[in-house]
Amino acid sequence: MIAIFLLGTLLICSLLFFNKNTIVNYTLVIIYAILLWALGFYEYNHINIVEFVYFKPDAIGVLLLFALCIVSIPTLYHCYLYIATHDETPHSRGLFFASMIMLLSACSMAYLSNHIAVTWIFVELTTLSASALIYHHRNIRALEGVWKYVFICALSISFIYIGILFLSLAMKQAGIEDMSFDSIMEHYDMLNLFWLKLSFLFIFTGFTAKIGLVPMYTAGIDAKDKAPAPAGAMFSSVLMNMGFIGIYRIYGIVSHTQIQHWASVIIIISAVLSIFVATVYMTHIKNIKRMFAYSSIEHMGIVMLGLAVGGIGVYAAILHIILHTFVKPSLFFQFNQIYRVFQSKSINDVGHYFKYNKTGAIVILLGFISATAMPPSGLFISEFLVFQSLFEAHQILILILVLILLTMIIWGFGSNIFKLLFTPPLSIDESKIPRINPLDSVSQYILLALSVYLAYNPPAEFVNLIQEAVTLIQ
Repeated sequence: MIAIFLLGTLLICSLLFFNKNTIVNYTLVIIYAILLWALGFYEYNHINIVEFVYFKPDAIGVLLLFALCIVSIPTLYHCYLYIATHDETPHSRGLFFASMIMLLSACSMAYLSNHIAVTWIFVELTTLSASALIYHHRNIRALEGVWKYVFICALSISFIYIGILFLSLAMKQAGIEDMSFDSIMEHYDMLNLFWLKLSFLFIFTGFTAKIGLVPMYTAGIDAKDKAPAPAGAMFSSVLMNMGFIGIYRIYGIVSHTQIQHWASVIIIISAVLSIFVATVYMTHIKNIKRMFAYSSIEHMGIVMLGLAVGGIGVYAAILHIILHTFVKPSLFFQFNQIYRVFQSKSINDVGHYFKYNKTGAIVILLGFISATAMPPSGLFISEFLVFQSLFEAHQILILILVLILLTMIIWGFGSNIFKLLFTPPLSIDESKIPRINPLDSVSQYILLALSVYLAYNPPAEFVNLIQEAVTLIQ
């Protein structure tokens, strides 16, 4: 199935790039969506079976793949809306959809990869496809954004590559030649700890560019701001998930060795600094898209805290990243409607959104409640479990510090959201405000409702997959 999916992706992307016919292009996108869902169901029914030598759909990979499949449908629909409202040329439209499909496929393969070098290849592919999406508007700001993204991602790829070289040195002493995650895990007690330490440090640092953590979080901020909103939604969800699984797999190996405590300290430092950076920016920022982007950094910090502390925190980390995959895209999808109404990203130019788009305003309000993890948000459950794990691990000072920072984030985020919803704009020509179809917000309601459902009434299969994924760490 992996081979069929990869060949199908390449064929569809090629046809999208060269074909100019609108109906054919959208038919190809629908065929890809069917192919992606077929891959998801196939991998779920063939869990833990090695495919195509380098791929193995384990529990964490299948969970993230299903989250990608679910969020891909509204993403492709909002891509269609975006293209339709921007009067794109056939070439620009084809390149946009081809890049989006390549990004989704590269992330899917990275989730399922059982070989660290193969994962590295698909990480590089996400950089290339994301760059095409960031540069979609072909203006000076998009060029600035794409160059920053490519530069930082090139550094991150180099870091991961150096980490892989150090990992091979750690394996060499044990006589291990197979670099699959399964093989490394089987021989974790024979690895050279010095080289393993260096390897973890470089690989973790490299993946921070994708997941959005200190020190390389800046790559994602500009990307989410400059790219079209549907692409920003993917950068804030499935692409960050790819960074998460890269860290999760290498930490899964390290967590069974004597350097586990050292590695968890590294992760906690990065997580707390990430939440601190998000707090500093979110209490001052006026750009709506950047505000959503920094909110994602805050959530990845919380995810990493749960992972590093262990216990129930690992379960909470996986639950949190799945729920975040549904919450954050709903806000980015809604941004398109905000921009159509006010023609601005600045919070200073917007206001009275309830008056101009009632359906969309309710999405923003529910999205704010969800993103800040206030009850009945699904993220409230996962965040509570992360806090519980910090308390049980006696990390009281970190818990207090994080709670203070999150309170400041809620204040900063809330100030901007309530300005958008209720405060009159300084100046606006109401005769030029377009009518927004309420049906364009349906997908956002579904995603937000799904995050609540999975948190408060999770299906047994969903819980079983998370519990199986947790065993990789504990």
